Amino acid sequence: MGDELTLVVGLGNSGPKYEGNRHNVGFLVLDVLADRIGGKFKAHKGGAEVLEGRLAGHRVVLAKPRGYMNTSGGPVAGTAKFYKTEPASIVVVHDELDLPFASLRLKLGGGENGHNGLRSITKSLGTKDYHRVRFGVDRPPGRMDPADYVLRDFSLVERKELAFELDRAADAVEALVSSGLEAAQNRFH
Repeated sequence: MGDELTLVVGLGNSGPKYEGNRHNVGFLVLDVLADRIGGKFKAHKGGAEVLEGRLAGHRVVLAKPRGYMNTSGGPVAGTAKFYKTEPASIVVVHDELDLPFASLRLKLGGGENGHNGLRSITKSLGTKDYHRVRFGVDRPPGRMDPADYVLRDFSLVERKELAFELDRAADAVEALVSSGLEAAQNRFH
């Protein structure tokens, strides 16, 4: 992704009520990355909790937008503006209903697939041309409303594998930052 600073954004909803929800997988991956950097998130005037550091030798800012998923765009745009980060140097980690549990897909640009957090970010940045690390959470069972499904905690079976899969997703973010999109896709798809 180059030598410039990379803004890595994890999507989720703030507050203890949402911590284990499928929708918060972006926050969970950023927690793994924060452990690797060895720091703690701090409130930032851009509207996010941030942590500055290095991943695989590259400068990064990890950011968790404060508030709710559907309004992530303002904090992402504000944080990007503060750090003078172009959209092509932004990586957004988020849940993806259209992928089986723990499947990873990395891409640059594209649609939002009904994901309101991505829709908010696209609107606030004025472009879809930012990187995404999509973490599969699977489709809801039966006729369950997808909005209800993503606001539920991971199942007992999923939680048994979750720590390993979050670590793998963090590896994918590091590979994207250090080796670029194509190399990271080849490794994790």
